[in-house]
Amino acid sequence: MSFWNILIPVLTLIVGLALGFLGGVFYLRSQMTKMQNNPDMLAKMAKQMGYNMNKQQLQKAQQMMKNQNQNAKPRR
Repeated sequence: MSFWNILIPVLTLIVGLALGFLGGVFYLRSQMTKMQNNPDMLAKMAKQMGYNMNKQQLQKAQQMMKNQNQNAKPRR
């Protein structure tokens, strides 16, 4: 067995895992941004997790998500 027959699959696996992770992070961030602007989407997610939220709770959750998003941005 050649050195390249081992190295190429291992490198392919590492690159695939890294790209998959980055793609997942990008997708999750976009979904969280959409939920900040769409209370129906946030309510649907909460219901899937077993929580029933009223309008006041949804507004509070949206506000918390917006505040967290603003605090997570790096400041210069």
